[in-house]
Amino acid sequence: MTGEAEAAVRRLRDGMERGVLSFPLTSFHDDGSLDPEGFRAHVAAQIATAPGAVFPACGTGEFFSLDEDEYRQVVTIAVQEAGGRLPVVAGVGYGWAQAARFARIAEEAGADALLVLPHYLVAAPQEGLVAQLEQIAARTRLPLIAYQRGQVAYTAASLRRIAAIPNVIGLKDGHSDLDRLQRLTLAAPEGFLFFNGASTAEIQARAYATVGIPAYSSAVHAFAPEIANAFFAALRDGDDGGNKVTERLLRDFYVPLVELRDRVPGYAVSLVKAAARLRGRPVGPVRAPLTDPSATDLADLETLLATGLDLVGAAL
Repeated sequence: MTGEAEAAVRRLRDGMERGVLSFPLTSFHDDGSLDPEGFRAHVAAQIATAPGAVFPACGTGEFFSLDEDEYRQVVTIAVQEAGGRLPVVAGVGYGWAQAARFARIAEEAGADALLVLPHYLVAAPQEGLVAQLEQIAARTRLPLIAYQRGQVAYTAASLRRIAAIPNVIGLKDGHSDLDRLQRLTLAAPEGFLFFNGASTAEIQARAYATVGIPAYSSAVHAFAPEIANAFFAALRDGDDGGNKVTERLLRDFYVPLVELRDRVPGYAVSLVKAAARLRGRPVGPVRAPLTDPSATDLADLETLLATGLDLVGAAL
């Protein structure tokens, strides 16, 4: 591992122990154009709640809809607002050639590391999944975190190979296959980072912790950091005092949120953005092919958000 990669691992590990990982939304105007100042306000508010790290231009940030100039603006603003206080990990993706172009932009913008999003469209064998990371790693000095989700799923043998690439430092998991995850953690070298990147990761946070992966990203943090941070603290502290904060939030907020999310494809992002707008955050609409929630779903979301905030208020 390079010295820069080692430094990134230390900072990320420290951050993961302190708080959830923030994946900010990318702000758009009503006409669909990028809203840089809206994003600056949003990411500054996110950073003010002390997440473990900030991941701009990833899945929740609609990386797939950003052109290169927009991507540069988003990553640059995140780096400026972080001001070196916490790591900034920018998303890159598509084929390795395009990922390398985004990686160069992220380097120039001052990002600390990169999250390699699942590649586009085609299924690939393990040899190809490893080669994809090798090609990207050869074209950037920044540390890389692989993201397995969708059609990307590493075997233990492949995990050993990608962990041997000097600037590959970790794995984000979105499959929630605990058997596979246990095999991967046992195959990984000491110090390799893992974190839970499942949709609405809090639902599975306790299960991930049983295989040695307590860290997780939180989409809820993008619109209700009070709820996300309260859940993280209660889980970390074992709900001392018998308050059962995690149980109540899971039952009355997170599970209903997942049920609402599952009504329409793409709601994993659209609902998060709608909830942020309900709280007055300047994030704007989603871009096609995503769609904003229907009036009925928005009303249900507003009720659920109020419930979650009430639960946290009662627990404090």
